[in-house]
Parts: sequence; structure tokens; C-alpha cells
Amino acid sequence: MKNLLFLILFAGFHASAQINPANITIARDSFGVPHIFAPTDPEVAYGLAWAHAEDDFGTLQLVVLSGKAKLGTGLGKKGAEADYVINLLRIRKTVEEQWNTLSPDFVELIKGYVQGLNAYAKAHPREVKYKQAFPFDEKEYMTAAVFSISLFCGVDNVLPQILGGKVTTIPGFNTQGSNSFAFNSTKTTTGENFLAINAHQPQEGPVAFYEAHLQSEQGWNILGGLFPGGCLIFHGTNENLGWAHTVNYQDKIDVYQLEMNPGNKNQYKFDGQWVNLEKNKARLKVKGVPVTVTKKIYWSKYGATLKTNKGVFSLRVPATMDIKALEEWYRMNKAKNFTEFYKAVSMTSLPMFNIMYADRYDTIFYISNGKMPRRNPDPKYNWRSTLPGNTSATLWTEFKPVDELPQYVNPVSGYLFNTNHSPFLATDTKYNLDRNRFDKNDGYETYHNNRSQRVTELINDGKIDFNTFKRIKFDQQLPRQLKYTYGIDSMFNLNANDYPAIKEVINNLQQWDHKGITNSKGAAVFLLVYGHVSKNLAGTAARQLTKAEAVEAYQYVHDYMLQYFNTTNLTLGDIQKLVRGDEVRPAWGLPDLLTAAYTDPYKNGMRKVVSGDAYICFVRYPKNGLPVIESVNTFGSSMHPGSPHFKDQMTMFQNQQTKPMTLDKQQVLHTAERVYHPGQ
Repeated sequence: MKNLLFLILFAGFHASAQINPANITIARDSFGVPHIFAPTDPEVAYGLAWAHAEDDFGTLQLVVLSGKAKLGTGLGKKGAEADYVINLLRIRKTVEEQWNTLSPDFVELIKGYVQGLNAYAKAHPREVKYKQAFPFDEKEYMTAAVFSISLFCGVDNVLPQILGGKVTTIPGFNTQGSNSFAFNSTKTTTGENFLAINAHQPQEGPVAFYEAHLQSEQGWNILGGLFPGGCLIFHGTNENLGWAHTVNYQDKIDVYQLEMNPGNKNQYKFDGQWVNLEKNKARLKVKGVPVTVTKKIYWSKYGATLKTNKGVFSLRVPATMDIKALEEWYRMNKAKNFTEFYKAVSMTSLPMFNIMYADRYDTIFYISNGKMPRRNPDPKYNWRSTLPGNTSATLWTEFKPVDELPQYVNPVSGYLFNTNHSPFLATDTKYNLDRNRFDKNDGYETYHNNRSQRVTELINDGKIDFNTFKRIKFDQQLPRQLKYTYGIDSMFNLNANDYPAIKEVINNLQQWDHKGITNSKGAAVFLLVYGHVSKNLAGTAARQLTKAEAVEAYQYVHDYMLQYFNTTNLTLGDIQKLVRGDEVRPAWGLPDLLTAAYTDPYKNGMRKVVSGDAYICFVRYPKNGLPVIESVNTFGSSMHPGSPHFKDQMTMFQNQQTKPMTLDKQQVLHTAERVYHPGQ
């Protein structure tokens, strides 16, 4: 259900006030990236919706359907699964209850966005694939937004665990990871702050980054990445400051087992009293099914509740308790300095994501952000496992303020980084936070991964220039000591001469320099080994492979290569491909490299990169003037195969090159490929 649930990220609103498109200018640069200019923020949002619809209206329509809880009408049974979860979590009810907590200026922003998307649909009826999608309204938008963020927090992992009877522990969100780096003047040769934004996301689809530049006369001027349906920039840079997000893994969901009344299956015990479960029905429309499908949904004091053959379980999800995450992003977008930015983060409405920050005032900052409950510290409650759902002692009702979250401001080292690893390993060892100062019940990561370990090998005590800074992000080498869940040391310790039938494969891996480059034979073997071992041992505890397992893995790779390629003399690029339309190219990267690549089966034994290194943006902040920006996306701005911008960044991405970008309106207009108003 996961990939389809991810279709659910943001929609738009039906606005009451009419915006005049003639006030809005869309300038497409030579790579088709939209630069939106207008007098007001809502007008800019209208222009963004229109421009994004021109490039990817198909995905936006699915986003809209999600906000209406009608994905089933477009995607059938799997879409209806997402609709059921929206009902189960009572997201629309929360939106209704909290709607008046949104600030008026932010409401106007999303009204502008929705008006733009509705206007596009009206102007292009032949492109509307789903009759249920339009028109849509602002509360449907917020329903989609809140639900999407809950998915990033792991709801899509926890629900299958419960329904499958596997509720011993609460799994974290499974992501392919991201990278972020911030250096201040004490660490750079130019005396400028440097920021690297590098999300590891799917390279196509509903959570693939779209690049845009948004500028109004109300102080909004920012460039960066957003997901389909986003009405603002999720991470990027404005004139004064910027930030990058990476996924963090603190405990974002609590699962409770209810003590049910033997004499009444709809009652559970709470503080010695029997309490009735709240009951309702989700009415689901499914493509191809002529009648409405009805599913029972339940609610306890803890939250959404599921009845299974293993018992009755409730979920308590902070992400679904606050609808202001997008407004917090909006305040971050418009912050002019660190004080304003920190005030925005202090809303603690955004329930997750590490935030890596840099600005032109020589401040760098990192926080393991989240909407963290104040949980009962009694050691008898294991907050990383299933909790007793019969007592108010486990029913938290408050959240921690921002100053109780792990964070750094201008460490003496001069640098900060995160690659989805521990917030207590974010800089030079001498200046890292003491994890014992923080609540262990928050479940913060405490480990290095391959990428973070490699960063520690690359950063020394000296100062670095901007090109060196970029090379750290584009590094293609695994660390000296691998940090994967399952150790493969035994594969390097075999004597190849003892296994003549698979000797070439063994030698290729054992002679490997740990680089994920296209012409590497060792990387080709490792790619197949990693996938094979991960699949075979999935769900088991971390451990080293036995000698017998190592031999079996080599035999698997040997047989696979012969079956599909008729040789074992293969490079990574022979097997791993970057694919866009009919373009198929050798692809670099491996799982958990700084230049990460994650693959799915493609054809004829080849594997297609589907996620990993995606939108990349580097920023230098001079003391005076606008920031210097370079970026690259995986393929291009358009999802239309016939567009010149369908894959015009593909070569740059493959060659680890970037394009210059700017926040300067006059420069954009002077060099633009096309300048127009929505509807022209």
C-alpha cells in the first residue's frame, strides 16, 4: 500500500476571492524551471499551481482525489485502502476542528493555490482523468496534507504490522535517506556559509521533487524543491537563509493493546472502568465496483483502533493532531534571519524531519525536529514496543517545546551534517551533544550509517573551498568499515581458489575499492549481493553472514549473471540503469552511498534506479548580495515525454554537474526561454 499511499501528498483549495491571472508572470528558464512572480503571495501560489499542472497534471489529480478520500474511484482497490486510512485516522474531522487555528494570511495562500489548480482543470477539461477530482476545496487540501505527513511519520508501516499480527515493536519510517551539510565561515576558505540540500527520494512520481522559484512583492523570494501539490517550498533558499531536510527516526507513533471486556466486544478497560469504543463507518467508492463498500472504523481514547485476531490495538499519532505543518513551512519560507526562522520552527507543528540551516549572517544550525510527546518516564513502560492501553499513565496529552529537542547552533567545529543518522553525531566528536541529556523515550537514533561514517573520513581539521564541499556530497566511496545491517566480512575472507566455479565473482568483490562507479566490477557484484542478502535475511536481527551464506551469495550472483548476461565479467553500469522514457544509461550509486541509488527489476536482468540521489542544491552565502545557487534534478521539469524538459538535466545529473540558478527577477526575465501569464 505504501507507494500508493505516497500519492497522497498535498492538494489545493477552492478559493472564494478571484485572482486575476494577468497579475501573475511565469518565466520558464532554459531548463523549464518555473519562476513565478506576482504582487501577492496568494497570486504566486496560483501561478505555482498552474505551472506545476502544466508539467505534471496527472500526479496532481491523484493528490486531489486523496484529499477527498476518493482515490478508490481512480485507482481501484489499492486507492480505496488509502481512503480507508484517512477515515480511520479521522483526519478530515481534525481539519474541521482545527481550521480556525490557521492564520488568515496562510489561508489566503492556500486559497490562491487551489484556485489556480481548479482554474487549470476548468481550462483543460480533456486533461482531467478523474471526474471526481474537481472542483475541490481548502479543507480537502488540508486533509491530504495532514495525511501525507502522517505517512512520512510511518503510519503506512505500522498499520500493516498490526493487521498482520506483528505488533511487538513500532517500526520507524523506511526511507532511502537524504544528505544535508552546513559549513560556516570558520570552516570555509571564502569566509562564506555553505549549504548542501540533497534529498534521496523517488526519482519519479508523487514524492519526486519539483523545482520552482517563488517571488512576491510581500517579501517572499525563495527557490527550492517541493512535492506535487505543494503550495510552497519544502526546502531551499531565500535571499538570506536556507535549509535542507532529511528524514529522522525518533519514535513518532505509539501503539497500544486494549484490554477488552469479555462480555462486550466493544468495550475496553481504562483506569478500572469499561469504556465504549466509538464506532463509525467508512463508505468507500471503488473503481469497477458498482456499490459503495462499507468498512467499520473504531476510536478509543488513544486514537484510531483496529480489531485483529491478535487483539485490539490503538494508534496515537502526533502527526494527525496538528494541521499547521504547512503553515510552519510558510513561516520558514519567509523568515529573514535566524531569529525569525527559529520562531517558525518553535511552532513544532511539523512532526518530523531533521532541519539543516545556513544563512548569510554566519549562522549554521541543525535540529532533530519533531512533535515529541511528553511520555511517562516510568521504566516499566517500553515506548518502543506495544504499550498497555488500559491506563491514563500511558495516555500522553502534551508535547515538548522546541528547546527540548537535540540541536546545535554554530559549533566550534564550524560544520554540521546529517545523513539520517544520529543527531548526537552531527559534527566533530569534541562538540557533539551528549545523548544522555535527552529523553530516551523519544527514541532518537544513536548510530552512524555508511554515509555519515564516510563524511567523518572526508572532513578534516582544515578549511575547504566550495568545490571540495560539493565533492563531499558527490563522493562515491563507501567507508572503510561497512555499516550495513548484515555484515559481509565473510565474503571478503573466502579463499577464491577453493571455489574455482565462482572464482571470478569472488575476486571481483574482494578486489573492489568500495566505489559505486559505473565501470566497477566489484560494485556490480555488491549490488546483487546486497539485494540478495537483504531479501533473504529481512526481519532478522543484525549479524554477520556465515561462511556458508557467503558462498551461497556468491553462487547466486554467479548464476544470475550467467542467466541474464552470459558472462560474469560485468560492471555496475552493465546491470544498473538510469531510465527515462526510451533513454537507458549506465547508472552509478549503491544503497547508502552519499550518491545513493536504490533499484527495482527492469528487464533482461538489468535493474532500474527508482530512488536515491534526486534534487541537489548547493548554496553559498556572501555577506552582501544574493546567494549563489547551483542545482540539478534527476531528469527535468516536465513529465511529458514530448517536452524538451523531460530529460534535459539527465546528462548533468549523470555527470554530477549543476546548473546556475538565481533569485534575481531581472536576470530571470532577461534570460527566460518563455514568459507568460497563466492561461496564455
